[in-house]
Amino acid sequence: MIASIRTLAFGLLVLFAPTVFADDPPPDVKKFLDTLHYRTGTVDVKGGHSTLKLTEDFRYLEAHDAQRVLQAWGNPPDKTVLGMILPATLSPVDRNSWAVVITYSDDGHVSDEEAAKMDYAKMLKDMQESTRDSNDERKKQGYETVDLVGWATPPHYDAATNKLYWAKELAFSGEPEHTLNYDIRVLGRGGYLSLNAIAGISQLPMVESKMQNVLAMTEFDQGQRYGDFNASTDKIAAYGIGALVAGTIAAKAGLFAKLIAVIIAAKKIIIAGLIAVGAAFKKFFSRKKG
Repeated sequence: MIASIRTLAFGLLVLFAPTVFADDPPPDVKKFLDTLHYRTGTVDVKGGHSTLKLTEDFRYLEAHDAQRVLQAWGNPPDKTVLGMILPATLSPVDRNSWAVVITYSDDGHVSDEEAAKMDYAKMLKDMQESTRDSNDERKKQGYETVDLVGWATPPHYDAATNKLYWAKELAFSGEPEHTLNYDIRVLGRGGYLSLNAIAGISQLPMVESKMQNVLAMTEFDQGQRYGDFNASTDKIAAYGIGALVAGTIAAKAGLFAKLIAVIIAAKKIIIAGLIAVGAAFKKFFSRKKG
């Protein structure tokens, strides 16, 4: 499975994973895959003030290659993507592959004071209603409708490590399998790191166990950690933990147009062109309307 980023109209970032190749990819795709430069071990997330201590189960693509992969999957260019974590033994186009897309927000220090008071059951109902309300706009934009089925993993905040994670089960129109969207937010001194993974809902046990590893191997650099916050000099974010989970930040800021919004139908991806490595290239995955 590979991932194409989806964005709901109310600002919730969602990743979706359609199946592409059951067997070996075509020569043109292989040529593209050969141009990717993977990193292993300890990796500096450039622009994210953070470090990944990758285990042998994972490898990493820096911003340029990660963005190229996302474009090859059918997404528009997105310079906010800092990198991508992938399973070490799987290609980005393997049937069972999945990826974690990394971005960073410098909106300021996010207070965690409300974490212990959050009513996530009520929040889920509000998110489900917002998702339903967004579907009319999604149709107008030519996108599939979506239902937020529920929490696949309820939100959990670890106050000791300042890490927040949760998972959503989503149902996209016309898709036989529900989608799993697993989210991690690592809070830092001046912002937060987002790690967003996707797979089919049937892969929840595997993804959940692997994402716990991703959670453990992600840390802000010394001086940029949550505990390094200086209230007298540092900026404070205008929102808290709840907004990170609910996905309302972008909606409140009116940033929908800036978010990735290209949608590709699941299991309907075809090769549509060739990649000109290092130059402008055609998308080789295109949407096939049934």
